[in-house]
Amino acid sequence: MTQSSALPLPPPKERRRLREAASLTRAQLASRVGVTSETVRGWETGRATPRGRKGEKYARLLDSLGDEAEMTPPQDGAVDTGATEPAPRAAVSRRTARARRKAATGDRKRPPAVKDRGRGPVTVPDHTRTPAPDHDRTPLPHGHHVILTERRRTTPSRRPDDAITALAPDQAFDALYAFCAPALVRQTYLLTGRRELARESVERAFQIAWQRWPEVARDRDPAGWVRAMAYECALSPWHRLRPRHRHPEPPPPDTFDRALMDTLLKLPPSYRRTLVLYDGVGLGLPETAAETEASTRAAVNRLAHAREALAERLPELADPETLHWRLVELASTERLRAAKPAVVRKGGERRARFWTRAAIAFTVALIGTTALTVRTAPTHYEPPVPAGETVQGVPPPVAPGPLSESEQELRAKLRKEEQKGPDRLLPQPR
Repeated sequence: MTQSSALPLPPPKERRRLREAASLTRAQLASRVGVTSETVRGWETGRATPRGRKGEKYARLLDSLGDEAEMTPPQDGAVDTGATEPAPRAAVSRRTARARRKAATGDRKRPPAVKDRGRGPVTVPDHTRTPAPDHDRTPLPHGHHVILTERRRTTPSRRPDDAITALAPDQAFDALYAFCAPALVRQTYLLTGRRELARESVERAFQIAWQRWPEVARDRDPAGWVRAMAYECALSPWHRLRPRHRHPEPPPPDTFDRALMDTLLKLPPSYRRTLVLYDGVGLGLPETAAETEASTRAAVNRLAHAREALAERLPELADPETLHWRLVELASTERLRAAKPAVVRKGGERRARFWTRAAIAFTVALIGTTALTVRTAPTHYEPPVPAGETVQGVPPPVAPGPLSESEQELRAKLRKEEQKGPDRLLPQPR
């Protein structure tokens, strides 16, 4: 019977004690695990239970924190910079937790993780893929060290909450951009296969985020907000109408990378996005389904069909772990660099000013046109002139001709009688 390879988790209070002893805030620990600060709060209070790939990564991180505590003995003259309890007490608690975990797991060897080929239906969302631990992965060659996830090793501060609240909006935006932009450019490159379009999509997403900064700053996952907006901009169908889109960009130099990119671009956009989020970025199925605005079952079906299409053309990528690292290498071979955060922020402000002035000019033109129309419009009703009609019963006009005898007699009679009225004015000959 196969035993589980997952590490046992300490109690919720012990989890919080390990984090505080390592001088880590909830936000810093959440960035390492790949979840939100509210999720870490739920794990530490016992309201939620870590499960799936994120739970395994959380357990490994706590285990590593315990190892670091044992390897680093407390010093008498050390100054406590971030932990709420003294260093000797935290070290003792970590040793106790480490001893409990060793007693629970024993000295047995961990069996290898079961590999999901993605060809059958996935019934348990959080256990469809069991990635290898970070320290077991083979390091990439030189130049392939850039990964697709928005993770950065942060240093503990003395008062992190005060530091976060003291940041100005532009400083917070610059920090979010520096944290997410490099990885987002590579992710959008996998979605589109175009380097310039990937950079433009990420810059446009951050410009929209800067315009809606109060909303983004209050969001529980600002990085996910910007990532979803960048994906929407990159996969917009209007790009095909651009003249630049008609000319293909140079493909990757490697033959296998070129075949992988061609296969990715042949997938439907929804399948491609699900595959990049799950196998590339490393999100769980619930998070992937929520970001793609689909149900978990639909996300599972899209992921299974995308893996099957890749494995049909490239059998080497049937292993999800191999697929993950091939996506990382494909994105890392291209030197995709995002612009500076100040440039993106000022570009967004210029764009907002331009469209604001254009809207004001259009409104003024509309008001002027309306006023001119009101001024020149008629003030009363004028019935239209009807079309001409044929008059019945009137004899047609007769052309002049010779007079008859009766008409001649009448003319002579009129000439003989005196004319009543004023005298006629006749011209006099000179």
